[in-house]
Amino acid sequence: MPNPKRRHSKSRRNMRRAHDFLETPNLSKCSHCGAATMPHRVCAGCGYYKGKQVIAAKNAA
Repeated sequence: MPNPKRRHSKSRRNMRRAHDFLETPNLSKCSHCGAATMPHRVCAGCGYYKGKQVIAAKNAA
């Protein structure tokens, strides 16, 4: 396997790592209870998806 002939500078290393940061997840509001949920997923609090109850709610509130 070939090895690098010269060491990469700190600037080049940091430019490569510029896209490795973590992003915050995109959240949307539940149409039924208003809780923050991941898009296109059933709400964990109330069990609703697109205005219809899909699963039974975890917490009986």
